[in-house]
Parts: sequence; C-alpha cells; structure tokens
Amino acid sequence: MKILSRNGKVWQQLCNRQLVRRRRVEDAVRRIIEDVYAHGDSALLRYTRRFDKVKLASKDLRVTQAEISGAFQNLDPSLMTQLKAVIQNVRTFYARPRLKPVRMVDADGVALGEKFDAIDTVGVYIPAGTASLLSTVYMTVVPAQQAGVRRIIMATPPKPHGGVDPHILAVASLLGVDEIYKMGGAQAIAAMAFGTKTIPKADKIVGPGNSFVAEAKRQVFGFTAIDTIAGPSEIAVIADRFAHPDYVMADLQGEAEHIGGICFLITNSKPLARLARKQIPGGYCLLVKNLDEAVDVVNQLAPEHLGLLTRAPQKLVKRIRHAGAIFIGPYSPTTVGDYIAGPSHVLPTGGSARAFSGLGIDDFVRRTHLVAYTKKALERNREVLERLTTIENMPKHFDAVKVRLTG
Repeated sequence: MKILSRNGKVWQQLCNRQLVRRRRVEDAVRRIIEDVYAHGDSALLRYTRRFDKVKLASKDLRVTQAEISGAFQNLDPSLMTQLKAVIQNVRTFYARPRLKPVRMVDADGVALGEKFDAIDTVGVYIPAGTASLLSTVYMTVVPAQQAGVRRIIMATPPKPHGGVDPHILAVASLLGVDEIYKMGGAQAIAAMAFGTKTIPKADKIVGPGNSFVAEAKRQVFGFTAIDTIAGPSEIAVIADRFAHPDYVMADLQGEAEHIGGICFLITNSKPLARLARKQIPGGYCLLVKNLDEAVDVVNQLAPEHLGLLTRAPQKLVKRIRHAGAIFIGPYSPTTVGDYIAGPSHVLPTGGSARAFSGLGIDDFVRRTHLVAYTKKALERNREVLERLTTIENMPKHFDAVKVRLTG
C-alpha cells in the first residue's frame, strides 16, 4: 500500500480517476456496436462464438422455461429459503410510496404539475465472467419491479456448455423474470440498446460489467438510457486510533478481492498506516491530521463504498456528501451491503458519486411536465411572450399565441 500526500500528483490523478479511458477499448467497442446495429442477430451470434466460445442459433438465445426449471434441481433448498429472505430485505427497503403527481393552480386558473410513469422496458446486465453474480440479479431487478417497470429483460453471458449459471436462473425465477438472453459483453449492450430480430429494445440498461461493458453503455447513451458507467469496485475506510486493526485490514483486503478493486485507507493513526502498508497489496493510504480533514478527503475522492471505523462514526455521516454507500461502525462491513442489507449494491464508481447515486426506484421512473393555461392567463402574458420570441427570432412561436387571442 502506497502512502500518499494530499498535495501530490498521484492523489490528484486518483481523484480524477473516472477520466481515464483506453482508446483500444473505445475503438473495439465502437466496431462491435456498429456491427450489431447494422447486422443484428448475426453479429451478436458471431461475437458470442468469438468471445464466449459458444455457438448458438437465434432460437437458442432466449433461455427456455425448461432451463429455468432445471436450474433448481442441483441447488440446495436451504439456499433458496435464504435467498427469498434476502430478496424480501431488498423489497422492504424499496417499498416506500411511489412518487406522487404534483399539481399547482394560480388565480388565473393556470395549472402546472408533473406526473410520473415507470419506464416500460428495462434491460438488466448480469456479469458471469470469473464468477456468476447472482446477488446482482436481485439488486437490479427488485428496484425496477418496485418502481412498476412492466417488462424486464436480462442478459448474461453463456457458459462454455451453452447454458447459464443455475444460480442466476434460480434467482431470476424467484423474482418472476423469465425473459433471459444468453449474451454478454459490449454486443449484449448494443443488442439491448437497438434491438434485434430476437432481442427487444430496452428503454434503459442497468447493471455492472467489465471495461468493455462500461464503454458500451457510454457509447449507446442517448439511444437508450443507462444507470451509470461503472468502473472497478472501490472502498475508502476512515479509521482512527480506536479502530480495530483487524476490521480495517479485512475491509481493505475484501475490496482487493475484486479484479481491479481499489482500496483507500484514510487515517490519522501512523501505526495503522504502517500496518496497512505491510498487509495490503496495492491500494493507497492518506495520512491526515484529524477526522475533519478525513471528511474533506472523502468528499474529494467520492468513493463507491465508504467504511467509517471511528470512535463516533455517526458524527461524520451528515458531513459526507460524496459516497455511493456508507457503512457505519465496526459491525457493518461492505459485505452486508453487497449481499443482504437491502439497498442496491449497484453504486457509482470512479468519483462519479459526486453526481450519481446508488440504484433506486427513481432510476426507473420518468417524469412528464404538465402545463394547462386559461385564455385569461395567456392574454396576461402576451406582451412578455412577444418580446421573448422576438429576441430569439422565433416569430412562429408567437403566432401560436396570437391566433388564440385574436380569433
């Protein structure tokens, strides 16, 4: 673990880590997206053979009901019971009332407001590279369902035998999701963004993935909506001299378990910094004068996960403005957030927590503005409308007002 200076070049680069992009990945992803856009299923199947080493026909892309039912055969029934309880945790967390329509009326009868509608079709990407992320299934699907999304399609890479990991299928089945497609990587994102003969077009795509998946989401943004562009998983831990050293080291080592995972220790304890330097391969440590400076550092860093291992962690929470999720106190490792607590583990990375939030109901709802004027109100605003449309050289805009008032 490297001990850094807050004024050093490396620290500044880390705070701007979301800006780092690789041209090789960008160019490769662009070619894949353009190919899938132009050739649909044939391009998707070709990339599946190339990258996943699986030969499929169009009819094989969608997981069958028989495959979903068969997923349960070799799974421990007690695991299913536990998964049902975990899913209920997530549902309970997102069971708050839906956004309510807004309506305001003034003295002239002008009615203004907003109405809220769930997105029609959401595409969920579930990685299955080094490990099949069954937890990501419920951490993405449940918020969408609670928001009222009508149609959820799921994409996950096929295994070498041509099937899908049974844990992923089982969780999807428990959630009532049966529209699952065997496809992965940038080609899956492109297929959901534009639609093909077999794959429906999604209005929004959510879920984590590798650098190619993240870059694909960036490039299709605008053709479809996305949640965020996820980078490597990361954790920052604020720890003082009262923190249990083993807890601190375990949290940092847990993050290092992710491929490309980034860990930061922010502490005013020199013994803790020395220990981390010996025990944590990779990662970064920033020695601060006090916890006030630690808070400033975290708000600058905007980490995905933030652990607070201090004597009075609750005192720091209100002052933390930029973090994807905060884990408070000695018995709240990020593990509980990743798997069972309730809030989604799909969180902003790479410093994007300065502007983005963890996945929630609002990510699956769109708002529509409502405007209803009376003739009296339109007449009252005639002069200002004429002046503004004249300044902007939009005479036909004012004609749409004038025709209503002179008829």
